Amino acid sequence: MSEDSLLARLSATLGPRGLITAAADLAPYGENWRHAYSAAPVAVARPASTAEVAAVVRTCAEEGVPVVPQGGNTSLADGAVPQTPGHELVLSLARLNRVRDIDPVDLSMVVEAGVPLQAAQEAAAAADCLLPLSISSEGSALIGGVLATNAGGNNTVRWGNARDLVLGLEVVLPDGQVWNGLRRLRKDNTGYCLRQLFVGSEGTLGVITAAVLKLAPRARQRAVAFCAVASAEAALELYRRLRAWDPAAINAYEYMTGLCVELVLRHIPGTRLPLERPADHYVLIDLATPRADPGLHPDRDAGLAAALEGLLEPAFAEGLVSDAVIAQSETQAADFWKLREEQGDSQRLAGAVTHNDVSVPVSRVPELLARGIPAVEALMPGIRVVPFGHLGDGNIHFNLVAPEGMAAEDFLAREHELADAVMAVVRDLGGSFSAEHGVGMLKRYMMEDWRGGVELETMRRIKQALDPQGLMNPGKLLP
Repeated sequence: MSEDSLLARLSATLGPRGLITAAADLAPYGENWRHAYSAAPVAVARPASTAEVAAVVRTCAEEGVPVVPQGGNTSLADGAVPQTPGHELVLSLARLNRVRDIDPVDLSMVVEAGVPLQAAQEAAAAADCLLPLSISSEGSALIGGVLATNAGGNNTVRWGNARDLVLGLEVVLPDGQVWNGLRRLRKDNTGYCLRQLFVGSEGTLGVITAAVLKLAPRARQRAVAFCAVASAEAALELYRRLRAWDPAAINAYEYMTGLCVELVLRHIPGTRLPLERPADHYVLIDLATPRADPGLHPDRDAGLAAALEGLLEPAFAEGLVSDAVIAQSETQAADFWKLREEQGDSQRLAGAVTHNDVSVPVSRVPELLARGIPAVEALMPGIRVVPFGHLGDGNIHFNLVAPEGMAAEDFLAREHELADAVMAVVRDLGGSFSAEHGVGMLKRYMMEDWRGGVELETMRRIKQALDPQGLMNPGKLLP
């Protein structure tokens, strides 16, 4: 590579707004919020159209320069930053920020890769529709990265992961060709499903530049409850009952231990426990439906809040639930959700923290907790185990906070040892070492052991076929 040749060609293509080369301006693109890696790129390209993305990728292919696609840089697996200082080009998608079209009849929208997820949600809402994907970083995460990592989030139990909401894609391939697969079709049985190849590929096979996303009718009723439950088994039984009543009404079903909530109350201003006394286990239930309020239609079923209250009554009588409150306003519902959404920040404020984004079959979540917690406590007495998350789809964030007073560097030096103890239980339960955060650089070392043999070899063959030079997001996903 001739750096002068590369920068001259890119500058001619992108103009002054489209290329960043000053060292001080490059630094933020080489590091994400975890601060685990720091490697400034050779430059940052900021194309404003699919044609410009294609030109940048084609230039890099001809110059032999690795490309790191980057959206909002909110990756929890270090998948959107360079691995070698001054060697890779960061391709920022932030300027591809148009909502191209919304069709309320077809229940679909065409959105570019640089649109923040929250902005896409708001555009759908303005058309009286719902974009059901919801993640904690939706204010800053961009659509391209959300799809490239197959993000999950709070509503997976009802709507599935990101890939379940994708009807079509527009992708720039590693040689600079553009595949226009922006089809709105619900049925299209014409060969390999290429869009699903790129969703979840973490930028290693090409650059997603736009997508057709499924929408849903806007919710017209909602009921949110915060409950103290007797155990993880009780939480699972309550979920089973809700699902038997109406699986389509369950928007989210979130589990938290008593310590998880205690850390939020201790470290996050403006939070309060909505129940009379603390408990060892909690669940947050969020129900929603597009059905109109039954007060306007007395012949229909009871409203969600009344139905939820009716479902909780026998759970109280049987000892599954010891206390519960149903939100009386959107403000109160937001307060309940804050106890869940502030888990990450409260844990970081409590001390050094390591993240284990794992999944097991839903039926085995209680066993994951029963076996995983003592496994890490045996390795490090005083460690604070704070598992929380999406019980309804089996995805638990099995996070670990350092013992009080322990130096961060001493705790983080044992990150892999602690993770291996958790993963041994996860594997025995038929689970996955990455449920929704992807692999990136952080978990790449696990791929050989967990996905080796035919599965990993097939992935490598696909990579070789599409990216024979190995220039697309090198050092991520594949070991």
